[in-house]
Amino acid sequence: MDLYEKNEKIGKKLFITGKGRCNVTNETPIENFFDHVPTNPRFLYSALYSFSNEALKNEIESAGTALKTERGGRVFPVSDKSSDILKAFNRLLKDEDVNVLLNKKVTALTTSGDVCTGIVCGGKEKKYDAVVLCCGGFTYPSTGSDGSGYELARPYHNIVAPEPALVGLTTRERWPGKISGLSLKNVAVTLFRENKKIFEDFGECLFTHNGISGPVILSASSFMRAPFKGYRLEIDLKPALDPGTLDKRILKDFSENLNKDFSNSLSKLLPKNLIPVVVEQSGIGASTKVNAITRAQRERLGYVLKHLPLTISGTAPKEGAIVTRGGVDVREIEPDTMASKNLKNLYFAGEMIDVDALTGGYNIQIACSTGFLAGVYATQNASSN
Repeated sequence: MDLYEKNEKIGKKLFITGKGRCNVTNETPIENFFDHVPTNPRFLYSALYSFSNEALKNEIESAGTALKTERGGRVFPVSDKSSDILKAFNRLLKDEDVNVLLNKKVTALTTSGDVCTGIVCGGKEKKYDAVVLCCGGFTYPSTGSDGSGYELARPYHNIVAPEPALVGLTTRERWPGKISGLSLKNVAVTLFRENKKIFEDFGECLFTHNGISGPVILSASSFMRAPFKGYRLEIDLKPALDPGTLDKRILKDFSENLNKDFSNSLSKLLPKNLIPVVVEQSGIGASTKVNAITRAQRERLGYVLKHLPLTISGTAPKEGAIVTRGGVDVREIEPDTMASKNLKNLYFAGEMIDVDALTGGYNIQIACSTGFLAGVYATQNASSN
């Protein structure tokens, strides 16, 4: 069995996942995994139940890498080193006598009628009884995930237009750029399209030079589709306080700052850099004395704190996206085997397929589960030929 890798080593993208720690899977029960897969979750039933998160953990630990579970069910190596996950995968490849061929770029598939007969690499044809394409998406091209796998499949399959997913968002408003680098923890984010709520979550967000990012925003991006007209976000800066309790909190702060300018009365309520933004959004003059603020103005301030608005204009560049949405159309792949419906002896796995999940280890699990099915059935097919 040969594994063709166009890079000088395997797993370059895996090496950088989880900020270099490799969030390899999630402990969420498999029956709940599908709630974390925005695109084509039903397609993954056979794959995830055939090779579950528990099965993946057992394989990695049997190869000598101990694992631990952190917040949100995220699974990491105990060492916090992605290199240890790669060492485990290399051991497993060796145990299965897989011949890893580095610096080898596959440029085409060879066919005879409706049968895949092999590949072209280095200008030479190589015959195989079965071929698995698992070339990644088009994000992080420096790792080799540059979309070239789609071109191998395109002559035989419909490719759903690739888009960046788990990616930062750009906004029409320019004020995020003025507070670039500011991180907000424990906020609630709600995503709307044409005033219909399509996503909400709680966590951390980060303002960037042209928009907003951070874990909760990356997840929100997975529920968006181009074109981006009609999308908007609301950030609840004080999700632990209902409107009535928040109003009491504002009144308390105001009572301690009655003779101060409005802009100087919010230091206990907000990060310093965010105060000018909230002041502007509230419509209350920055130099207005606190003792002159009306009840209606105070209520408007409370509303802004619970519904800070942002209008989405698009996504950050694909090079910064964690995964790719789009790829080989799942309607043209057998979900029980990952076999192509259009070309015999061809199989698919991982990010090449039009499935994507939220952050937290789900995408690596999907890659391993689809890879397991593809490997099992491709091997059986090759053995029968």
